[in-house]
Amino acid sequence: MGDTNGQVVAGGNGKGNQLDQLKWPTDVLIDKETDSLIICDRDNRRIVRWSRHSGTTQGEILIDNIKCWGLTMDDQRYLYISDIGKHEVRRYQIGDNNGTIVAGGNRKGTGLKQLNTPTYIFVDQQQTVFVSDNKNHRVMKWNKGAKEGIVVAGGQGQGNALTQLNRPQGLFVDTLGTIYVAVSLNHRVMRWPKGAKQGAVIVGGNGKGAGTNQFNNPEGLFFDRHGNLYVIDWLNHRIQRFLIE
Repeated sequence: MGDTNGQVVAGGNGKGNQLDQLKWPTDVLIDKETDSLIICDRDNRRIVRWSRHSGTTQGEILIDNIKCWGLTMDDQRYLYISDIGKHEVRRYQIGDNNGTIVAGGNRKGTGLKQLNTPTYIFVDQQQTVFVSDNKNHRVMKWNKGAKEGIVVAGGQGQGNALTQLNRPQGLFVDTLGTIYVAVSLNHRVMRWPKGAKQGAVIVGGNGKGAGTNQFNNPEGLFFDRHGNLYVIDWLNHRIQRFLIE
């Protein structure tokens, strides 16, 4: 905190497909067990792992031939990865290149068994999978072992009403089941209490712009343990921090 200069921990050697390069990475997590970063290297169609030890100059491929966008890890160290090419989310044991479908996987579509460009994902302690179903303008919840999902936010078409989402992206679910979602083309972050038919705008929602109360296509979001909300404000090329009451 307070640093004005960052440090390159993966990539940084230009856009490319060599092991010391990345191409349009979209998501990253820290694997504490191996003290490494696991990265969705989207346009190289692979998941790579980079050690956090100093002196690391390249990554290793964990999973290939996947048009990944979002990834997360549960308490049992299963990886969950969304695939925007196959419109599905799979769960993987580390070292397994095939995985098991846990959401979608029934071609692109609008049905409850289908997804259309699933981007960011969140998994709770019950291995329930929440998915930003981006081009269906909704957030879906897939209980462990379920054959179809449940709409838990949006699903009322593309728009800017409080009942609607417009290209949902970053996703976080708290212990009460409240959903926080970055709504990219509405330039706002919304909160949807469990079971609610509509959400509330908590930051942004003041049109597209570069003000401190505005976003330009917010993408990812994350809460720290102090209640600070971090939002990747993509087309403003910045990360904003907010304290949410």
